[in-house]
Amino acid sequence: MTRVLIVDDDSFARTMIRSILTAQQIEVVGEASDGDEVPAAVAEHRPDIVLVDLQMRRVDGVEAIRRNAALPGAPRFVALTGYGTEDAVLRAIQAGAAGFLSKDDDPATLAGHLRAVAEGGGALGPDAAALVIQRMTTAPETHDRVAEARARLEELTERERTVAAHVAAWTNQQIGTRLGMSENTVKAHVTRSLTKLGLTSRAELAVLADRAGLTP
Repeated sequence: MTRVLIVDDDSFARTMIRSILTAQQIEVVGEASDGDEVPAAVAEHRPDIVLVDLQMRRVDGVEAIRRNAALPGAPRFVALTGYGTEDAVLRAIQAGAAGFLSKDDDPATLAGHLRAVAEGGGALGPDAAALVIQRMTTAPETHDRVAEARARLEELTERERTVAAHVAAWTNQQIGTRLGMSENTVKAHVTRSLTKLGLTSRAELAVLADRAGLTP
C-alpha cells in the first residue's frame, strides 16, 4: 500500500485529503502543518510520497521540496494545491517534485497518480500538464522543436507512441482501460520510452508527445 505524508497548514484540508486517500486504499502515515516540519515527519513516518501544499506560513511547498527531495533515501514529493499557475507548476518541478496535482482532481484519479509516482513515475494533473505544454510549445523556435520532437519519437514503436500520446492526461490504469491493455503493460511501454529517449520523467514524455502533435 502506498504510504503518504500530508503537508498542509490548513487542518481542515488535511482531514479532507486523509479521508479521500483512505477511501482509495492509500495509507496516510502522518501529517505536518508546515514545510519546516517535513524532515522530522519523514524521519518518523517513512512515507513513500510527501504530498505538499504550496502555500504555507513559514516554509512554502516549493522550498520544502527543494530542501528535501534530493536527499539520500528521500521519498518522492508531489505538489497538491488548489491553484496552478504556470510559474507554480514549473517552480515545483524544477525544485524536484515528481508530480503536480490539483485538490479538485477526482479521488480515483488522484489515487492513481500517487500510485504511479510511488512506482517511480511522474504525475501531472490535466491543468498542470496543459500549462507545461503551453509553455514549452510557445517557446521561440517552435517549428524546429516540433521537427526535433517528431524525429525523436520515431525511435519508439507505434504502440509506445500511442501510449505516450496519453500520458499527460491519463494514469497508467486509465490508459490501459482505454487502449485495451493491462496497467503493467502500459507501465512497461512508458518505461521503455523514457529509456529510449533518454528522458527522466513522465512529464518530459508528455511535453515531447504534445510538441510532436501526438496528444489527442
